[in-house]
Amino acid sequence: MDDHEIPHHFICPISLQIMKDPVTVATGITYDRDSIQRWQSHGQNNTICPVTNQPLPIASDFTPNHNLRRLIEAWCVSVSNESPQAKETSLEMKVLAINLVKKLKLRETQLESLKSIESLVVESEQYRFCFKEVGVVRALVKVLVSCYRDSKIVCLKEALNVLYLVRITPDETCVILSEYDRIMSSLTWVLDLDRNNGCDDIDIYTTMKFHAIVLLKDFIHNAKPHVLERLNRDFFKTIVRESKHLGQAGMKEGLRVMLTTCTWPRNCSMMIESGAIFALIELELGSPEKAITELIMGVLFHLCSSADGRAQFLAHAASIAMITKRIGKVSPKVDERALMIISLISKFSATDGVLQEMARVGTVEKLCMVLQVNGRHSYPRDKAREILKRHSNVWKDSPCLDVTLLTWYPS
Repeated sequence: MDDHEIPHHFICPISLQIMKDPVTVATGITYDRDSIQRWQSHGQNNTICPVTNQPLPIASDFTPNHNLRRLIEAWCVSVSNESPQAKETSLEMKVLAINLVKKLKLRETQLESLKSIESLVVESEQYRFCFKEVGVVRALVKVLVSCYRDSKIVCLKEALNVLYLVRITPDETCVILSEYDRIMSSLTWVLDLDRNNGCDDIDIYTTMKFHAIVLLKDFIHNAKPHVLERLNRDFFKTIVRESKHLGQAGMKEGLRVMLTTCTWPRNCSMMIESGAIFALIELELGSPEKAITELIMGVLFHLCSSADGRAQFLAHAASIAMITKRIGKVSPKVDERALMIISLISKFSATDGVLQEMARVGTVEKLCMVLQVNGRHSYPRDKAREILKRHSNVWKDSPCLDVTLLTWYPS
């Protein structure tokens, strides 16, 4: 590999070595995970991005750059395969991988084989690539479905970890969904597991559930319409209940599942019946990171598109105040979605009590602020104007407002 010029975007800006696990940080720069973690743990300026010198909170999440990792893996394999010694090593690895995958089919050697596979894919990106080539994904899906069918957790932790590490491509998810109709139920079952299932280690359960929600998100994201139409109420109850217990990263994966599925009216109704709106408002009241707030607002907008969703939203005492406070505080995406939610409420659910609540918690003042700080033809400004015009007569007379805020505003 020393004789080949390494593409510059494969190099970690900190270690100046080829990245093994590229992750993108909040500033948009991609580093090798180990390098940026060491920087944050031991660096003198550990709250500053090494490349951009912008603030980089230590608690911020890293986003795996899967596309770049696949490019690096493919490049490394293509380069190494050019030497006879590398070809021999690659062949040995492939033979080992084939034999270990074959042993997965036998109950008596299944756990031992899984542990060997797990140790290898944790150790080497090349092994991950090699195992995928010999069909480990399909074999592990069979193991996972078998665990669900037999209600057993032996082999479950290892199978989920390997599937998480090798990651399933969009094409593979489509094939698996067509061949294994129980895969969605199997992953949902993992999320439902508790200590009564035979394991007292809460960390193991949390890790298994995190891997399950990541895989579930991948399947949902690539599922065909008929798969999304078959989701049931128990599925959504589990997603709503468990997502909040999986940390910030797991929470984001659960919210992505909700965002993808809630565009279907039937799924939207089941999500509302599962108490999703109250759960999302409570999550947002905990002041999560920006990416989570953006996802929450996206899901809430879809749920509030129905009368039942708006009714559940308004039934929470802090809903309007929470939405109002987020405007201008998080990101333009949050502003747009918050305004869309307020627009739906003001158009279809604007009782006298709701309008007075909007005046009381400062919604009208925020709408006026949007008019002042946004461009003349921007979406937020147009949406704010629409909402204010709709109810300007009511709000002009509100005793808790400075009427000068609206005197310049056309009624």
